[in-house]
Parts: sequence; C-alpha cells; structure tokens
Amino acid sequence: MHVSPGTITAALAELRDETPGAADRLVRLVIDDLHRLAEAAMRRESVGHTLQPTELVNEAFLRLLGGTAIEFSDRAHFFAIAAQTIRRLLVEHARRRHAAKRDAGIRVVLDDQLAANDRPTLELIALDDALQGLEQVAPRPARVVELRYFGGLSVEETAEVLKSSPATIKRDWTFARAFLLRALDTGPTPRAEQS
Repeated sequence: MHVSPGTITAALAELRDETPGAADRLVRLVIDDLHRLAEAAMRRESVGHTLQPTELVNEAFLRLLGGTAIEFSDRAHFFAIAAQTIRRLLVEHARRRHAAKRDAGIRVVLDDQLAANDRPTLELIALDDALQGLEQVAPRPARVVELRYFGGLSVEETAEVLKSSPATIKRDWTFARAFLLRALDTGPTPRAEQS
C-alpha cells in the first residue's frame, strides 16, 4: 500500500498535537516502510544474526515514539530519524554481542553500492567508528551513508530527506565511499581537530 507523504506528515502533526490515537495511526501508515528499512539493513548482516527485522522495527518504534518526544517536521524527517535509529540499534546489538564474546562474528557486507570491487566484509562496529569519523569531517556525506546504507533509501529519497539534488547526493556518496573504504583499510579515522 502506497501512503502519500502528505498523509504521513499529517499523522506526524497529530502526534505532535497529542491527538488521541495518533501514534497508532502513524504506526499503521509507516510500518511497511520501516519494515523495508529494517530488512534492507538486515540483508547486510551475517547469516545467523540473532536480531530479526520485526524486532528491529519494534525497538525502533519504542525509541521513536516513546520516551523523549521528537518533533518530526515531515515524512522525510521521520524516515531520516528512523534510519539513524536503526543504525544505532544495530551497532548497540553488535557491541553487546562483541562484549559477550570477543569474536562475535557480527559482520556487515558492503555491497557494490559502497564497495566498488570485491564485496569485502567489514565489522559493523568498525564501520560505525569510520562513519563517526566521517561525521566529524563531512556531516552531510555521513548522513547520505546513514540514509542509503542503514536506511535503504534511494538517491532520490535521500535527496528528498536532505533537501538536496540527486547530483549532490551522488557526489556525497562517492566522497563518503572513498573516505570510509580508506578509513576501514587504515584503521581508526582521525577526528577533526577542535578549534
């Protein structure tokens, strides 16, 4: 079922206004898209991963709609925050598993979108560390990676979320890919100096 962006934005406004039943309506409108994001993120995980897409969606909903109220401006903003939440949940899960046993085997496969050549596998924790380094140097390309890689958004959807052109998103993606592959090849990324 395709839900128009305006319908989701209206549901977010109801949520912001604390309209009774708004959270339930929002869940019904976005559940399929969030499940698609979770499945895209999970496809990159190793076989036998203990976290399932439905669990990931449920936990994301708890974080998005529970606790501290986030004021979502529109559909694009909601899905940007959802992609960020999914990333954090996967990294937290990987860190817990890694702490439980030193070689947890949690791996993420960088497909041809991010890795130009031989589909290398990289640890999710190392990818997150490299992405944090990219955020320090170039925040927008880091958001592009978060939305495309963890959120499963297309170039056009990412452009909508970031209010940029598809050409800008493609340039940011190319820069981010080079930065991350270099950082992952050489180890920890240098943090930007504080000024």
